[in-house]
Amino acid sequence: MGVEAPMHLRMRGGRREAVHERREDEERHSVPMSDEHKAYQERILRAAHEGGFGGDSEVRTRVGRTWIQTDTLIEGADGRRIGWEVQLSTIDESGLRGVRARAGKAAKNGITPAWHTDRLAYAQRNDTHWTRSDRLPAHLIARNGDLRIVSGFRALDFWHCDTSALYPCPDGVRRCGKAHATAKPRDVFFDDMVRQTAAGTIVPIQFRAGKTTHRYWVTSADRDRLDDLDSDDTRLPPERETTSATGASRNRPTCQPTTAPSTEQDPPTPDVPLTARPLLTALPLQPAAPAAETVPSDRETVPPALEQRKTPTIPQATNTTTGLPTDLIMLQQAADAAHHKLQQLDDHHERDLQRQAWRQAAEIVQAAVTRYARTKRLNRHEVETRLRQLVRHTAG
Repeated sequence: MGVEAPMHLRMRGGRREAVHERREDEERHSVPMSDEHKAYQERILRAAHEGGFGGDSEVRTRVGRTWIQTDTLIEGADGRRIGWEVQLSTIDESGLRGVRARAGKAAKNGITPAWHTDRLAYAQRNDTHWTRSDRLPAHLIARNGDLRIVSGFRALDFWHCDTSALYPCPDGVRRCGKAHATAKPRDVFFDDMVRQTAAGTIVPIQFRAGKTTHRYWVTSADRDRLDDLDSDDTRLPPERETTSATGASRNRPTCQPTTAPSTEQDPPTPDVPLTARPLLTALPLQPAAPAAETVPSDRETVPPALEQRKTPTIPQATNTTTGLPTDLIMLQQAADAAHHKLQQLDDHHERDLQRQAWRQAAEIVQAAVTRYARTKRLNRHEVETRLRQLVRHTAG
């Protein structure tokens, strides 16, 4: 399994047995690493290298007479070392009890532990600094789209406990007149988390709320303000310049598709009613989405039956008044015309046939809108709304 670990001989029943010194080394032989685990390791290293930081996977660090095994160790700025541990499989309580021991041993030897999971139960624990993302297949984790951390990162809101405060007093009194901080959940991009923890702009803290001590990741500016608050809670700590850990991105978010990616050849073009065929041939094929994007969300996923064959891109005429492609407008007009014709029919059989024709025309324009929005890096909902308003207002 590619594991190098110290072992020793013992006598058992008159026989010599070679056994590992650490149980976790033995478990690495019986529990193979999942594809999702490998994808996370590769993504952590790639994100770190893009930020100018080095690192390696399955790093063994000697600690006295024992070792520390780190899934992915990132060498950050100013000698900072971030030890990423990816925990995706189900482990029992005995295994979870060892998390704090491993994290504590890493921290004592200059490694900042960063545990990542996709299990909600693990992310809610306070034994170490956990982060969590949605459960995704390996091929999505490994891609360059925006993988979000949905738990573990916080933004600190500092406020004065007076009659105008929005939060209740954490000390349990009506209004104490002191300054307090409230930790509010915030999403952060996984790649940004890797780079900013290595740079020191995102740091771990222990935040006490009531009788519970939580372990969160916050910006270094929030950490400094929290230190000021702890030293003097009679006044609000001063504002500090900071760069937001989250921000807008031109990439689509990484999400789990409803169907597995198909490796089959492109299916043939579906049957189209005679009224829509001339318009369909006029629709140019758009170039494939950039590599930095991932599959669209569920509402934007194009049915496989509507994927067209790859052909050379044809120049696309654009309506100078609206800025939308003329062929896109024609397809929407065809779909609306098919729907209007459906409303005029009374015969049950004819309505079924026309309803099928209308749905096919609607699916074609939906696919065209999706390809156009992905190619131009536009908001698909805004493009669709603008197109419908234009066509139906003109028709009216």
